[in-house]
Amino acid sequence: MAHKSGFVNILGNPNVGKSTLMNALVGERLSIITAKAQTTRHRIMGLVNTDDYQIVYSDTPGILKPSYKLQESMMKFVSTAISDADVFLYVTDVVETADKNIEYVERLRRTQTPIILIINKIDLTTQEKLETIVEQWKQWLPEATIIPTSAKLNFNLDAIMNNIVRCLPEAPPYFPKDQLTDKPMRFFAAEIIREKIFLNYDKEVPYSTEVVIEAYVEDPKIVRVSAVIYVARQTQKGIIIGKQGSKLKKVGTDARKDLEAFLGQKVFLEIFVKVSDRWRDSERDLKNFGYIQD
Repeated sequence: MAHKSGFVNILGNPNVGKSTLMNALVGERLSIITAKAQTTRHRIMGLVNTDDYQIVYSDTPGILKPSYKLQESMMKFVSTAISDADVFLYVTDVVETADKNIEYVERLRRTQTPIILIINKIDLTTQEKLETIVEQWKQWLPEATIIPTSAKLNFNLDAIMNNIVRCLPEAPPYFPKDQLTDKPMRFFAAEIIREKIFLNYDKEVPYSTEVVIEAYVEDPKIVRVSAVIYVARQTQKGIIIGKQGSKLKKVGTDARKDLEAFLGQKVFLEIFVKVSDRWRDSERDLKNFGYIQD
């Protein structure tokens, strides 16, 4: 059998479970996951390799209408993912309706690229309601292969994998077979810290922060990481730090434990907090943070 390879791009609205699905399909926790919308900001690739095929998954930010330049950059990642896919995984769930951000569904209707429609979170509904949802999506995307699943419970993942492999084009591998992702360890260190911010703070604060790894040194017995949390306003700096540094200490402790589990070795983590006024609308800052490419 000829070798197959392809880019499988995961699209969908916020909070439908795209990152949970990719992590389950890849078998590694590459994308951070929280209950808050817009947790994913970058396009993150995860690779699955066998002797016969290579699947290059891309997790993308949830589709939204941009309110500032950061979100505009996030939606450019989505647009790029629409233009370069060999297979689409369009993820919805049992709560949202098919007409949410309908312009993206319309773009998929016009494509010749194979579409696998994932109806996620089926553990939260009944069989009768699920059948109704499936019929509605058949009308919106009649050419799509529809697979109900629960990414959280790893239900029906085999069916998704089998359909992906069926749709892959014949091609040599695009990446070395021992490679897991396109992102460096610095990226995952920053993402793990950012996840802890989303989990430990409320309202606008998590959305106003960005994490930059200023130093990442691998010694034989320990990895030394120095990180900066940028906030958009001076008042947010105090919120991040907390009384006598208590909130920042908890973020650091939680992140260090996850980093050690991810890397499989001891980590020394130090975190600082700085203010960069309105960085989400600053083209210079967005370039520095990797959201805008030259």
